[in-house]
Amino acid sequence: QEVIEECGHICIFLPKFHCELNFIEFFWGAVKKYLRENCDYTYKTLQENMPTALASVSLQTIRRWEHRMDCWVAAYDTGLDAKEAQQKVREFSSRKYTSH
Repeated sequence: QEVIEECGHICIFLPKFHCELNFIEFFWGAVKKYLRENCDYTYKTLQENMPTALASVSLQTIRRWEHRMDCWVAAYDTGLDAKEAQQKVREFSSRKYTSH
């Protein structure tokens, strides 16, 4: 954590087994989807496609996932249970949102 923060980054610890709070799971899911759609099941092709797969996820998409995670955290912070939090996130997500 110290090394990360010394480099000017923020280190956020997220709970395990809560994919709605770990937007990196969405990132890896998108990367794996790209790789599945562009594979011939050889290691060589996997190596060649990996940089493109990683770059295929736009910053805007990552920010949307981060925003959604923030909505979940805010819902849980108010004391809502999982079902109530899901409803709250859906309500918020249905509004028009402009990324920063």
